Amino acid sequence: MDAFNLLKTDHRKVAELFDELESADGKAKRQVFEQIKTELELHTHIEEKIFYPALEKPRETHDLTLEAYEEHDVVKKLLQQLSRARTANDEWEAQAKVLRENVEHHVEEEENELFEKAEAALGEERIEALGDEMAAEKERKQKRTTTKSSKKSGGAKKSASKTKSASTAAKRARASKTGGSKGTSKSSKSAKGSRSKKSAKKR
Repeated sequence: MDAFNLLKTDHRKVAELFDELESADGKAKRQVFEQIKTELELHTHIEEKIFYPALEKPRETHDLTLEAYEEHDVVKKLLQQLSRARTANDEWEAQAKVLRENVEHHVEEEENELFEKAEAALGEERIEALGDEMAAEKERKQKRTTTKSSKKSGGAKKSASKTKSASTAAKRARASKTGGSKGTSKSSKSAKGSRSKKSAKKR
């Protein structure tokens, strides 16, 4: 798989999601942001793990690659800030625009400068091999993320059922105590009655 085509496909997908983010409102806006976050995290992961290390050594791509790492750091910090916010208020939207501007600048520099120099430095075969590596790593990472999220939701269900059973047990315990005390009061009453009858007979 061509490494450049793989990364360009990611770029287009994120651009479409940013368009959706602008038109969305309320909860939908946060949901679209979560999709953007997931896509960007996957994209930066495969670039930093496979693509950029291959471009650090060649003189033609060295400086641009170091700059790309720095741009990734800025994007990661913005994603963290946006994730911490509870509501998509005006400040949040302003930060989301800054995120988009940073991503668009990074994409433009990557596609118009880095890719061209990388092709000259690495050659077609190496670029194909890097594309295959990145595609495989992306699939592996996606599966791992899906498994983690399903485990989390399963854990939440289990804890909810535990809480339910605990509250049921507490209710039963309270009910048995109440029943026991009623039974005790009844037996004490009958005992009192029998004693009073006996004393009456003696008289």
